[in-house]
Amino acid sequence: MKKSLVYLSVVTLSLAVLFTACKKDSASKTDNSAEVATTTDDQSRFSTESDAAVNDANASLESSASMTGREEGLQGLICDATVTIDSISSVKTITITYNGTNCSLTRTRTGKVVISMAAGVHWRNAGAVVTIDFQNLKITRLIDNKSITINGTHTYTNVSGGLLVNLPNVQPITHTITSSNMSVTFDDGTQRTWQVARQRVFTYSDGIVITISGTHTEGTATNVAEWGINRFGKAFTTSITEPLVIKQNCSFRLTGGKITHVTPSVTASVTYGLDVNGNATTCPGVGVYYFKAVWTGPNGNSISVILPY
Repeated sequence: MKKSLVYLSVVTLSLAVLFTACKKDSASKTDNSAEVATTTDDQSRFSTESDAAVNDANASLESSASMTGREEGLQGLICDATVTIDSISSVKTITITYNGTNCSLTRTRTGKVVISMAAGVHWRNAGAVVTIDFQNLKITRLIDNKSITINGTHTYTNVSGGLLVNLPNVQPITHTITSSNMSVTFDDGTQRTWQVARQRVFTYSDGIVITISGTHTEGTATNVAEWGINRFGKAFTTSITEPLVIKQNCSFRLTGGKITHVTPSVTASVTYGLDVNGNATTCPGVGVYYFKAVWTGPNGNSISVILPY
């Protein structure tokens, strides 16, 4: 946001005071805009990339025949990772190791995601629970070389039962994600702990469609999907006001939906699935998608920013 420099001749003390107040107001508006843009970008990257890792976990779970040792179908399943299984121990595991390959043309990933399941659990059954452990999962966005690093665990539950491979014959399939310890490290070294509460409903329409909603209530905020402290040290909540939609026929990209991002100083409405000009866009899902954040400035004016995700 460009800031005009205005030079005034100070002829009285009152004018000097007025000038100082105007400068402070302008600076405040600029700082607020930068903070909103940064925090909505942080949250969008975290949400998008943690969902992408969970999608990889889903594919690995289903391709391993409920973790019974059929490993041959796993290699090559994820283009930028290798997948290994331990189906002998009392706690069975699938380890996804990301190798930094540029598959999507938009980002690279390094680090690990480990899926753990008790020996007697079968993922296809209603109520089955697995743990997804993010271990230094670093995602670097190629358009600007910005990165986030994610650590922590998701509790992932197959609420309805059923396997995605059986779509569209059996639908919908409902999963939930909860977490109280997701650590996010940002480009500037700032580290925060966030909470997660999401529901993912799987249906089929020319490929798998994932519809995501928030399930937590924080104070007066409902439909909250993430909450915690942002990199500026301020509490935030992110509520999903229109379900987020991820489509298989769009390369499993987030193609639409809205959230409301709230901090003590501002409430921003964010719309996904846009092009660089802020217009709704469609498949084939290659290249960069954008979101638009809109909020009210200190003078009641509308401020917006369009950023990639």
